[in-house]
Amino acid sequence: MVKVLNHPLITTKLTIMRNKETSHQLFRELLKEISTLMVFEILRDYKTIKCDVETPTGAIAQGQKMDQEIIIVPILRAGLGMVEGILSLIPNSRVGHIGVYRDEKNFQAHEYFYKVPTIDKNSLILLVDPMLATGTSAIDSIERLKKDGFKNINLVCLVGVQEGIDNVQKKHSDVKIFLAAQDLYLNEKKYIIPGLGDAGDRIFGTK
Repeated sequence: MVKVLNHPLITTKLTIMRNKETSHQLFRELLKEISTLMVFEILRDYKTIKCDVETPTGAIAQGQKMDQEIIIVPILRAGLGMVEGILSLIPNSRVGHIGVYRDEKNFQAHEYFYKVPTIDKNSLILLVDPMLATGTSAIDSIERLKKDGFKNINLVCLVGVQEGIDNVQKKHSDVKIFLAAQDLYLNEKKYIIPGLGDAGDRIFGTK
């Protein structure tokens, strides 16, 4: 399943992020805000279980609570920019990390770091990365999580292209993909067009 979260607040903020004149500070702030808006939509159908709480009046109110843990797993380093926004909405979430770098010659992804909380393998995984280009990093990260026993994995990206979507779905048809926007194509350097540029560099002010 692929879902593009077409919401006015998301699309207007994303437009500012696309602007090459936008500072890294504003880019980072908008990434955080969009991540919050996206997870609000992603969890719209999330299952809850009933619970009772006592209010200050002494009465018992019937309510709801999450029925399973949520783990946010950013793909380093650009995925780090999405974590704070998601935590602002679901602060009890746990956070893991997957370090992947792309070989600039053959565009293959290589893992260099993996640490995810030891937790129920049925927990909901939000694998986050601003860009879904070829999908190689996402595919390798999903395979690593599955090797660790996790089953309920959602891939959350700001911008993606059909090539990356197809590659992920071909390898992992059970993974849900959520995007803020679906862009046109990849150029010869495998950058998304029109895209955002290098998300990591724009988040951290590097080149």
